[in-house]
Amino acid sequence: MQKQSDNGTSPVRVALDAMGGDHGPVETVKGAVLAAKSANVEMILVGDQGPVEAELAKYDTNGLAIRLVPSVDKIRDDEHPLQAMRSKPNASVVVATRLVKSGDADVIVSMGSTGGSMASAVLTLGLMQGLERPCLGGPFLGLAPNTVLVDIGSNLDSRPGLLLNFASLGVTWARTYMGIDNPRVALLSVGAESTKGNRQVQESHRVFEGSHLNFVGNVEGMDFFTEKAEVIICDGFVGNILIKFTEGLGAAFAAFAKKRLATSLDDTTIDEFAAELVQLTNRTRTNGGPLFGVNGPVILGHGSSGADEILAAVNTSIRYVHLGMVDIMRQDLARMNQTPNETSGTGAGR
Repeated sequence: MQKQSDNGTSPVRVALDAMGGDHGPVETVKGAVLAAKSANVEMILVGDQGPVEAELAKYDTNGLAIRLVPSVDKIRDDEHPLQAMRSKPNASVVVATRLVKSGDADVIVSMGSTGGSMASAVLTLGLMQGLERPCLGGPFLGLAPNTVLVDIGSNLDSRPGLLLNFASLGVTWARTYMGIDNPRVALLSVGAESTKGNRQVQESHRVFEGSHLNFVGNVEGMDFFTEKAEVIICDGFVGNILIKFTEGLGAAFAAFAKKRLATSLDDTTIDEFAAELVQLTNRTRTNGGPLFGVNGPVILGHGSSGADEILAAVNTSIRYVHLGMVDIMRQDLARMNQTPNETSGTGAGR
């Protein structure tokens, strides 16, 4: 069972993949120190002993709940996740995930290879019953803070039943973590009509109609900003393109604004405005997001994250644990898959 809320009296034990990301262990250690100073948390830094200890030596950690669990190497973005796990059984993300499995940590946070983190989570923690694959999701736009997108990149092609399971996980997140009562669910398509979209979307529409979810039909890309639905579902191919497009758009718009406003505002104001534009178009970079569907709390962040983003991801992980999100998702998913699908006559997960 996942650790439940104890009113914050007991520190959450966060296993941080200290080698993960573009700037580990420099920024990961700095982020861990910030977290240990500001939150009720025990930071477990998992990484190569020499480099991590060298970074820790830069800070005064007296009285801070920080400790090191040694690992060997890391899984890189250009490596095949499963092959890397076999050749590097003690890589940082693998060791960190094992700490959650053994009960020596409450949650893992990683800015490292998404594929490596997912593979480690699935093989070490296992999937929730009735689920074939995990998925990534959560709010991804600062301009639409109450809109959840699932899947944002973990599954490039998904059958309707799997998308329905992903929707259940997204609804649990929106309801429990974000406090949205009875979240509305929609499929991302090229038109609002049920006949619009490719075969996957049209078949999924029929399956979603037969579910107990608060399904409101199809929405289009502009509807992330019209508040027609709180949980929007698509496969990971579309979702990943979408979040990377908005990320690139934000960076390009910020650069344009800095150039355009150079003669009108001071440098500090321009830099603050540009940073806000990036945040408004890319929330996954700043807060970290959960890996849905695995039997343990896993929070993943952007590879380019600095210490402040790592601190934000740790704070996300603390609340995720205190709410008992994994247990609630597991219960909601089981409840949905026990309910016959009125359209197909089969369980939703099939």
